This record gives sequence, structure tokens and C-alpha cells, in this order.
Amino acid sequence: MAAAPAAAGSGAGRGRRAAATVAAWGGWGGRPRPVNILLQLRQGQLTGRGLVRAVQFTETFLTERDKQSKWSGIPQLLLKLYATSHLHSDFVECQNILKDISPLLSMEAMAFVTEERKLTQETTYPNTYIFDLFGGVDLLVEILMRPTVSLRGQKLKISDDMSKDCLSILYNTCVCTEGVTKRLAEKNDFVIFLFTLMTSKKTFLQTATLIEDILGVKKEMIRLDEVPNLSSLVSNFDQQQLANFCRILAVTISEMDTGNDDKHTLLAKNAQQKKSLSLGPSAAEINQAALLSIPGFVERLCKLATRKVSESTGTASFLQELEEWYTWLDNALVLDALMRVANEESEHSQGASEENGLPHSSARTQLPQSMKIMHEIMYKLEVLYVLCVLLMGRQRNQVHRMIAEFKLIPGLNNLFDKLIWRKHSASALVLHGHNQNCDCSPDITLKIQFLRLLQSFSDHHENKYLLLNNQELNELSAISLKANIPEVEAVLNTDRSLVCDGKRGLLTRLLQVMKKEPAESSFRFWQARAVESFLRGTTSYADQMFLLKRGLLEHILYCIVDSECKSRDVLQSYFDLLGELMKFNVDAFKRFNKYINTDAKFQVFLKQINSSLVDSNMLVRCVTLSLDRFENQVDMKVAEVLSECRLLAYISQVPTQMSFLFRLINIIHVQTLTQENVSCLNTSLVILMLARRKERLPLYLRLLQRMEHSKKYPGFLLNNFHNLLRFWQQHYLHKDKDSTCLENSSCISFSYWKETVSILLNPDRQSPSALVSYIEEPYMDIDRDFAEE
Repeated sequence: MAAAPAAAGSGAGRGRRAAATVAAWGGWGGRPRPVNILLQLRQGQLTGRGLVRAVQFTETFLTERDKQSKWSGIPQLLLKLYATSHLHSDFVECQNILKDISPLLSMEAMAFVTEERKLTQETTYPNTYIFDLFGGVDLLVEILMRPTVSLRGQKLKISDDMSKDCLSILYNTCVCTEGVTKRLAEKNDFVIFLFTLMTSKKTFLQTATLIEDILGVKKEMIRLDEVPNLSSLVSNFDQQQLANFCRILAVTISEMDTGNDDKHTLLAKNAQQKKSLSLGPSAAEINQAALLSIPGFVERLCKLATRKVSESTGTASFLQELEEWYTWLDNALVLDALMRVANEESEHSQGASEENGLPHSSARTQLPQSMKIMHEIMYKLEVLYVLCVLLMGRQRNQVHRMIAEFKLIPGLNNLFDKLIWRKHSASALVLHGHNQNCDCSPDITLKIQFLRLLQSFSDHHENKYLLLNNQELNELSAISLKANIPEVEAVLNTDRSLVCDGKRGLLTRLLQVMKKEPAESSFRFWQARAVESFLRGTTSYADQMFLLKRGLLEHILYCIVDSECKSRDVLQSYFDLLGELMKFNVDAFKRFNKYINTDAKFQVFLKQINSSLVDSNMLVRCVTLSLDRFENQVDMKVAEVLSECRLLAYISQVPTQMSFLFRLINIIHVQTLTQENVSCLNTSLVILMLARRKERLPLYLRLLQRMEHSKKYPGFLLNNFHNLLRFWQQHYLHKDKDSTCLENSSCISFSYWKETVSILLNPDRQSPSALVSYIEEPYMDIDRDFAEE
């Protein structure tokens, strides 16, 4: 029987199909020649010509070849699927065929994901590959999108169960067969259409997971404002669906990944910015705005992020979702781990058995607490990420206001001990192929995402005081009163009804766990960054003293000196935090001197500083600025610190400053400047600005010239510095650049920064403060093009 579909129609169409079949058989001679049909199908798939679908073959031919090639009957099933999926079909038989195809692919996909690939090794070509080659993927896309086609003025409908089967098969094929996901990503109308399938609870999880995978490989970011009725769609999600939808949002609101942000050169970033300005808002920015326009969206995210485990979804609906996950490979490994946890807990009580991968009825009646916790952790991961991205976007102030209003911070404070920083149990969730200390474990990822959120929330924003409770805010006021300095205006303006409650605020809780963190912990970097962000901005004596009273300085010095920390990232975060904590603070320098009380300890500290100036230069800058301020103060307490503190004495020496200055300029070049190392350029400028204040700028430039000559490379350093300063002007004098960060970090007006750079770049070789005056004519190389090679 020739199973040509009704849609195959015209005589011309039949003729083309017959010709293709003859070509595949190598003529009508009866037995097929050993022609590689799969190769021809693959070629057709790439070119869109020739053999591309099962419908181009007769059933007799496919059955005969299947005996030799062991295709599991997939081409024949696809032939039947074509015949039963035409516009006039009721799709009943179509769904039955899908149910025959589905297990042939799902077992293979499960084996593929779990790396148990024995099934895929038994045949030369996996079932998913055969399914795709014979046109299965394109056919399922057509079937799914049939409801978008009008027939006699009426929209066609297919059942949720059938949609679910199509989605499951598509996902399994994407998992196992290279290139399928990318091909689907190129079908923009299909990707947009998939969002409409999320209106049904039955197909939601399958649709969301497929969309997430497709968007992960899509070259161009999708625009959410193109999704039909987006606001209505999202507003109708229950909290469980919204949490899962955040997995998709994570891809749609983050700027396209072009590499590590800190490692990207500023030249490339500036070029991209200029290009973006001419193109208007990016897709990610448009998507963020689209989400923020949905009524109640941020409020619902805050509720999800802060709800307690006891408030989460009931047992019945949770188990229903787990059953969905079990058939959905992206989460199958998670489910396996959850089941392992459940079984371990159940064995301590009445034992457990498994039915279809889920606990038996005895376990269903009492869901293990650890499963509830892990379920909630995995939800919160996605939600916190979305909130964090929104906090760093263009609408930052709007998001800040809403997050404060909906009490995200006090809510997270209440969850800190029991969920966010809970103690690991023996049966904590560990994903397949990972261990308990792996950064991929949900427990650890939640902690890191939480710390990133705190960092974004606190950074240069007055809402940072919501991290404290009422008692701690009163303590800040008392510190200011005792020091006879004005209270910080942001503290006075803080809405006390929105701050943390309980005995400790979130910042204090973070300090407590930070001091207990093991030396090798991956959290140290993120903890230090989160606390440092609280101190960033205009230096606040009260903020510094609040943290000093809690032993933060001693903890940092212990980690740098006594534990001799080796991680460059952790060291950089600790040096940055130490600089913010000590800047202009006499009490901090006294505490430093008390802890670093021997020459041996001081030498270890200096060794850590000098081992990488890229990591430690912010501390060098803060100490240099503090020294300059202390030297201009008439105060017995300050005079005592100046005479006793090893660190201040060390920095005050001109040879020390020149050594730092020489190395800071030498380790950076315009082509290698990044967000991470541009601080070296600004620290070198701080040293020279302070020298200019003391009318010693010519001296410092003359000493740099001598150091060049001593290295036998006259001009190499000053030429480089000249190019760096030219770039500085282009970078920081651009109208969209915020200069307040430079002012706040140095307490030097931005106008003085600009003047100093202009003086250094003065082309007059007679000027004693111009760089060109110290570069001999034969070695002059100051007009180099900045364009990256």
C-alpha cells in the first residue's frame, strides 16, 4: 500500500516523488543498490531540494530498507502521520501514531542525557536522528501550528494531549540530534507561537522547557512585545508557572553573552555602545520594559522569592509537577536526586517503595520536608536571578522602589537561616555528575544568586539601609552622634516600616556567616562583594564603624595574612572591601596596626599586595588618599596613627609611591584595558593628582623618566601612559558616562581629574607638567590609533 497523504495532490507532485524514489533505489530493478539514502536526506535537509521527507518514499520501500538498517519503523510511522494530519483530519489517529513514536525517542533521550548511551550505540543512527532526517521535526512544527490556520473562517484546534506529545518528541530530538534546536530557533514565528501554548497547564512545562532550550541557541534575542497578549498570559500564570517561566525570562532579559564582562576590553565596549546608541534600546532592554509594564509582575516575584516552604504549593500539585518533570529530561536528573532524598528520609520511618519513579502512597501522604525545601530552592533561584537583572537594568530606580515597597529584603531576612543559608544535611540534593560542594548544586547556586542580588541592591543606592533593622539603624545614628558628625541623610529618610525585622538585619546575618566561612569556600568572593557594595559611594564613617564593631577588619586581615589566601578573585574582593572599610577612618588604621603588630605579619601583607597590583590597587588608592587627608589634619589621634601605623609609613615614602606608579602604568595598555583593570589607570592618576596638589607633579614625572632609563627602555612607559590618558578622555568624558563614581571613591572633584589629565597631555614640550616634556624626541610615539587590531 502506498501511503501517500491527501495533501500530496497533483500529478506533478507524484511525478517528483516517484523520480526521487527511483533515484534512491537506483532504478526499478527490484533490489536496492547500496545508495546512502540517509546521506541524500541530509543533503536535502541542508539544501531544501531532493529527498527531504518520508512522504517521498513508498511504504514498501521503507519497510524493505528498515529490515536492513534497523530504523525502528520510524519512517513508516512518519508516512502514516503525514496521511492522518491533514487539515480535514480529526487528529485521533494522528495522536495514536505520536504515542507510538514517543517511546522510541524518549528512552534514547534519557540515555543520552544520563550519559548511559548503550541504547544509542546499538544502532548506527539513533532514532531521533532518523526521525529528523525523514522530516519528523518539520512535520510536528506544522501540526502544532495548525491552529493558526483558518479553514472556512474557523480556527482549527488540536488537543492539549496531542500538543504535549508533539512537544515531548521535539524536545527529545533536540536533546539527541545536533542542529535541531538551532533550526527551530530560526523559525521565529514558531518560537513566538510556542508562548501561546503556555496558556494551558497541561502543556505549560513542556512548552517552557522547549522554549528555554531554543532561546539558549537563538542568535538574535526574541522580543517579548511580539508575544500575543503577553500581559494576560503572564498575569494568568499561577505562582508555580510564574517561577518556571522565570527560566525563560532569564534568557530574554539578559544581554547576549559576548564573553566575560570584566574581561571584555573597554575599546570593544565603547564601540558597541556607540553602535547601540544609533540602534536604540537593545532587545533585552525592551523585554525588561515589557515585563515591568505587566501589572503586579514584580510584586508576584517578590512574593515567590520570600514565601516560606510551608506556604508553597500543596503536596498533590507538587507531585503532579514532579511527574511532569520525570517525563521532561531537563529536570529528570533533578527528580532522581529528589527521589533519593525522599527515600532516605522515608526509610527512617515506614520505608518506601517506588512506582513509576515516584514514592508509593505512604510517601505521598507525607511529603518529605527536604523535597519541599529543594523544590522551593529551585524556584527561588530563577526568581532571584530575574530580580537581579532587573535591578541592574535601565529601570533600576523603578525596580528598587517596587522591591522596597513589596518588602523583598525583610522577607529574605526571615528566610536566611532556614532556607538560604541552612545547614547541609547528609541527604542534600546533589545533581548527576556533581558533588555537594560543586557550584552547580542548587543549594550553592541559591546562595550565590542571593549574594549577587544583595550586591546589586546595595550598590550606590540609599535603599541599602533596608538591610538593617530598626535597632541597627539607631546604632548608626548613635555612632554619628558620638563622633559629632551629621547623620547620613539616607538613614534619616529610610522608611522604618520596610526595614528588616527580628534580632538581626540581613547585613549582620551575612557578616556572621562570612566570618565562619571555610578558607577554601567559593562564597568568600561573593560575600565580600556584597558587603563592599554596602560601603560604596560617598564614604560614611558611621557605616564603616558599624562593620568595624562587628570584627570585619580583623576577619579580612586574618584571611589575607594568616590563612595566606591564594585565590586571586577572593584576594581582590578582600582588598577592595578593606580599602572601603579603612578609607579616611583613623579608627580602622588603629585596628589595622593592632592586628598587624609584627614586621613578619606586615611583610606577609605587603607580599600579598605586591603579588598582583590589579587585585590590590584599590587598597593602595584608599590608603594613599587617607594618608593625604590625615597629613592635612591637626588632631592628636590622627598624629598618633601617622606615627605608629606601618602601612601609612610605608605608603608615605616617595620611592614606594613611585614603585607603585611605575608598575600600575606598566601592567596596562589601551588594547588590554577592561572593567577589571582600568582601576590601575585611575589609581595612578590619584597618585599624580595628589602630587600636583603638593606641586610635586614635575618631580614625579622626572622620576618616572629616570626609572625608564634605568630599565634601558627610554620612552616606553611615558608613551604608554600618554596613550592611556588619551583613552581616559575618550572614555570618561563621554556624555553617557557617570563621573560620580570617580568623585565618590576619591573625594576629588571630577573637574580636578579632567584638569590633571589635560595638564599631563599638554603638547607644549616646555611645560614642566606635560608628559611630552619627559619623552625624548627619538622615542616619541604618542599618536597611536586606538582601533583594535
